[in-house]
Amino acid sequence: MNSLFDLLKTLCELDGPSGNEAPVRDFIMSEIKDFCDAKIDAMGNIIAFKKGKKSPKFKVMLDAHMDEVGVIVTSITSEGFLKFQTVGGIKAESLFCKRVRFGNVLGVIGAKPIHQSSPDERKNLPSADSLYIDIGAANKEEAERYVYLGDIGTFATHWKALTDDVFCTKAVDDRVGCAVLINLLKQPAEYDFYATFTVGEELGLRGAKTATYTVSPDFAIALECTTAADIHKNSGNKVAEVEKGVAVSFMDSATLYDHALYEFTLQTAQKNNIPVQVKTAVTGGNNSGAIHLTKSGVRTITLSLPGRYIHSSATVGSKNDVIAQNNLVVALLNELAGGNLS
Repeated sequence: MNSLFDLLKTLCELDGPSGNEAPVRDFIMSEIKDFCDAKIDAMGNIIAFKKGKKSPKFKVMLDAHMDEVGVIVTSITSEGFLKFQTVGGIKAESLFCKRVRFGNVLGVIGAKPIHQSSPDERKNLPSADSLYIDIGAANKEEAERYVYLGDIGTFATHWKALTDDVFCTKAVDDRVGCAVLINLLKQPAEYDFYATFTVGEELGLRGAKTATYTVSPDFAIALECTTAADIHKNSGNKVAEVEKGVAVSFMDSATLYDHALYEFTLQTAQKNNIPVQVKTAVTGGNNSGAIHLTKSGVRTITLSLPGRYIHSSATVGSKNDVIAQNNLVVALLNELAGGNLS
């Protein structure tokens, strides 16, 4: 599985915020072009067809989104600081004093220092609109030589191994799904299938709808990263747990999943001795929300890697959970394509 984790590390360290997925898309195309038929649609999605040993009884589509959360420059002050909005859902406390980059330009997200804050201000986290990005420019004119209004940046974070199994990096949501799909496309397939690498999920499921319309599958499997709320003092509200296997959803804010498919997915994991857990929270959403409503409807399930601190500069995940996600999508793909769930 080393090649899978090499892929994941490379993908996570690429910058591809919503609206600027090109570096990720270019890398994926370079990896898969010799193993499948792939094209890029008008939205910027990659739609890949993998020829298998057999024709499927049901057409199956596997999906992962290429984009990550980030920041977009909205104005530049006379002193050369960048005001910004978030691209995707990022809490203000995840931004404070973090490094970001716009291509080769590095910056630090700053706010009023504690020494100048009032006692009341020290009790509260800064609001996102009070923050700014410092790129070291002396004034507005110098800043404009490096960035522009509408420039989109990402967290400047590199992959770190915390233990032999646990790693920490940015953009695991959803480069893990992209890595698993690339790995799968490079292997011989039992059945024909489609893989879509989609844009704009962090801004509202934009690419998944058009990609699904093109493929028109019978079944879809969305590969994702989801919240692992397994931290200290949160034992009563765990969503999923790191190092406990791939998480399967029964409902979220965008989808009430096909119940027969949900049960079949858990049974497939158990039959193949794949570590699996149920995602307990019904909040959040992913590309399944757009996929399952396309055309006359698509039976859809989501398989997620549990990740601590997602939508931040440092998500913590488990290699063994990635392997479980990889193994379950292979097993489920073959079961669905083979007609074992009607």
